[in-house]
Amino acid sequence: MADLLLYDTTLRDGTQGEGVSLSVEDKLRVLKRLDKLGIHYAEGGWPGSNPKDIEFFKRAVDLELKQLRLTAFGSTRRANLAVEDDPNLKAILDSGVKAAAIFGKTWDLHVKEALRTTLEENLRMIADSIRYLKSHGLEVIYDAEHFFDGYKANPEFALETVREAAKAGADFISLCDTCGGTMPWEVEELVLKLKEELAVPLAIHAHNDSGLAVANSLAAVRAGAVQVQGTINGYGERTGNADLCVIIPNLMLKMGYKVISEEQLSTLTQASRYVQELANQSPDPRQPYVGASAFAHKGGIHVSAILKHPQTYEHVQPEQVGNRRRVLVSELAGISNIIYKAREFNLELDRTSPITKEIVSQIKELEHKGYQFEGADGSFELLLRKALKQISPLFVLEGFRLITEKREDNGEPISEATIKLRVGDQQVHTAAEGDGPVNAMDKALRKALESFYPQLKEIKLSDYKVRVIDEKSGTAAKVRVLIQTKDGKRTWGTVGVSTNIIEASWRALVDSLEYGLLLPARQENQDK
Repeated sequence: MADLLLYDTTLRDGTQGEGVSLSVEDKLRVLKRLDKLGIHYAEGGWPGSNPKDIEFFKRAVDLELKQLRLTAFGSTRRANLAVEDDPNLKAILDSGVKAAAIFGKTWDLHVKEALRTTLEENLRMIADSIRYLKSHGLEVIYDAEHFFDGYKANPEFALETVREAAKAGADFISLCDTCGGTMPWEVEELVLKLKEELAVPLAIHAHNDSGLAVANSLAAVRAGAVQVQGTINGYGERTGNADLCVIIPNLMLKMGYKVISEEQLSTLTQASRYVQELANQSPDPRQPYVGASAFAHKGGIHVSAILKHPQTYEHVQPEQVGNRRRVLVSELAGISNIIYKAREFNLELDRTSPITKEIVSQIKELEHKGYQFEGADGSFELLLRKALKQISPLFVLEGFRLITEKREDNGEPISEATIKLRVGDQQVHTAAEGDGPVNAMDKALRKALESFYPQLKEIKLSDYKVRVIDEKSGTAAKVRVLIQTKDGKRTWGTVGVSTNIIEASWRALVDSLEYGLLLPARQENQDK
């Protein structure tokens, strides 16, 4: 049995975050992934509040979950309404769940101004609702909303609300830092106080408005809380909830708690990215533990040290959370960076070799011109293999021309690319139209090469980014173009730099196709 229980509210509180939305199918898939990760409780939403959640609970209760307990969310009964007549509580019972989380007011401001009722009636609302759900056989988690703010405003009333919840039979009392403004030492002090007074197990529900949701959750655990509530990737209202992807490894690897298995912990990064994809959210590369930059090393001294012993600059092993070590190549890179990076591509470089020194010099020169290889492993590997004379260019460009014309005042511009190149001893001259000059150039190049390389049909451009490097130069500024490409098995990045956006795009595009065609044996995703 776990030392601590994990309570996930991604499907409810997480979807209240700006830009986060999950379909019923998405929610069901996330639920199954949470079960696989080892989460103990998952809050599915408000039964009866909207058609999406109604359908979700109808389908979710029939899922075969290994250990996860599906939980319905709702509020205490309405003021001056019989508990058996409350539609919210009835919807919870009708949902078919075996556990419910209901929130009640602990801050007298909310009781008087939001509910417009008396403090005495609010206490009855808490007790009645818990007893009612318990009488129908449900496990009940009572969410003491605004507990810490309520305690600061009126300590005795805030305490009385959780005492009523305990007397009514709540299985857990969750202390909510709803506005996210509480300090860790305040959390620890109040949890210690309640642990002495109440026999009911305590939980913590922290929001991140002060950037302290994780710290407050860990402080609560130190003080005796046995259930931690949060969301995957910290999704949630305003600045988000406590991030379970940070809390779980901290509990296990730093504080020594048994929460999930080590095997489940090793899937944490995968779970994080799975939810990101379904929620259509851009990943945060700097997210602790699971972010792409969490174990990324750039400084030459750092890389030299981790080559000797990873612990010199890594607080845990990336494999423990399913992440991986990355070495970045930049103007800060030394020979150690290049050697480490080469090993990722199964290339062995001699530290004392003139070729290695030449590669380092070339990279630094390219970076000075505006190149960055941090998101362009494809271009970097091509550079290495060409320097080692392992591969040769696919073709020789003899010239290209781009024409963009606007035929009507309200019409969209049309771009046409004409390309002349040589493949071996054959000359190819072709043209294609596209939605913009880069698209036209991509189509023309593929048209010219597909008869020689039919596998090009599997290679698709998936992302295109442009960044102005020296903005003060105005229209003469250099631009850096980063292209992401995939073939169904791999994803790779390539880069091009020039004062001409077409030239920069051409260089990134050529690298993109050359990587996909010249290095087909590399199956892993280098840039993910």
